[in-house]
Amino acid sequence: MTLATLPTQNAQRVLLHNEVHARPPEAMAAPLAISHIVMLADAAGRDASRAHLAALLRDHHLAPPDAHTTHLRADLGAFRIRWELHTEFVTWTFTVVPAGGIHAGEGRAPAAALEAVPRDWLALLPGECLCALHLWVAAGSGWPATPAQRGWLREESLVASAVAEGQGEVYTDFAIHADGFSRMLLVAGALSPQRLGRLVQQLLEIETYRMAALLGLPAAREAGAALASAERELAALAEAIRSSRRDAEPALLDRLTRLAGQVEGQYAATHSRFSASSAYFELVDRRIQDIAESRLAGLQTIGEFMERRLSPARSTCAWAARRQNALSERVSRMSSLLRTRVEIEQQQNNQALLAAMNRRGDLQLKLQSTVEGLSVAAITYYIVGLVSYLAKGAQKIGWPFSPESTAAVAIPLVAASVWWSLRRLHHRMFGEAH
Repeated sequence: MTLATLPTQNAQRVLLHNEVHARPPEAMAAPLAISHIVMLADAAGRDASRAHLAALLRDHHLAPPDAHTTHLRADLGAFRIRWELHTEFVTWTFTVVPAGGIHAGEGRAPAAALEAVPRDWLALLPGECLCALHLWVAAGSGWPATPAQRGWLREESLVASAVAEGQGEVYTDFAIHADGFSRMLLVAGALSPQRLGRLVQQLLEIETYRMAALLGLPAAREAGAALASAERELAALAEAIRSSRRDAEPALLDRLTRLAGQVEGQYAATHSRFSASSAYFELVDRRIQDIAESRLAGLQTIGEFMERRLSPARSTCAWAARRQNALSERVSRMSSLLRTRVEIEQQQNNQALLAAMNRRGDLQLKLQSTVEGLSVAAITYYIVGLVSYLAKGAQKIGWPFSPESTAAVAIPLVAASVWWSLRRLHHRMFGEAH
């Protein structure tokens, strides 16, 4: 069966299927010198990074990456390059196989892979450097217990552990040295090429994600001052709302609305940063678990170092995010309370207005009842006058009573009829309205 005979394929199927194979580790064998650089870049910077890579590949007569390529490995003869495009940054990894192995003189680190990379091209890497690491992979013989004894790692901050279930050892000091790079040594021991490749990638990712996670720390510190100011303003508003008069409530509601806008604006500006930092911290934890480290006598492990040194920064970022959420909820509750108070007062005003309207209606009804009595008399007067005129005319054709007598007899009958008609009309109108 061929692909043409299968049902209609989702447009993203192949891309999603290949995601599990994205950025795979490569098999490695000691000795190796590796230089790893992480450049922060926005969308334009990532495009510039792809173009910068394409220029290097063209200089070595290799095909440039297409617009959809997010990772690439290439052998350029003097060095190998691994390029990876991430959401916020671009990683450049350069690898060299030292001809004579890894050697370090007294007080001097081994030769770095970056020495084989064209300096003019390297100086123009797009973006801002976030992380720079030299990693040396040595065979399992000829190394002292602590590379700091040779002076190229700092003894006072040395971190080391057995990794890959004791098959290798890693040494670092998590310090930036005079060349702007941090340093790490991996003693390969009995590691297979595949396991060594995965371990190298995990160590590089620990350093990369550690620095990416710490991008949230400056934002958390800046947010702290703004949050403290907003909390003081909210406390002052709460006290003012408690003791304010009705005529001050519109101004208080305006202040509270402005404060809510300020808090939500800051939340929107920093939420993505704090969320990304949280995700990066989790990746650091996972990579530390993946290297399966154990203690070397007298030295702290990478996991212990990260726990001690990263925990304050991690807690600061998490605390700032929680504080923002809590402040946003408090402002929302305060707004709801103030709006409820205003609505209750509006309802009370409406009830008072309705009561006044009812009183005016009662007065109008009483006035209408008074007017109805006058209306009965007026209508009776005019109708009786007409009866009197009729009686005068009727006398000429034989009406036996005088006009005055006829009018006198008609008055009670007309008055009763008018009164009954008005009452009936009144009940009909008010009954329909009810």
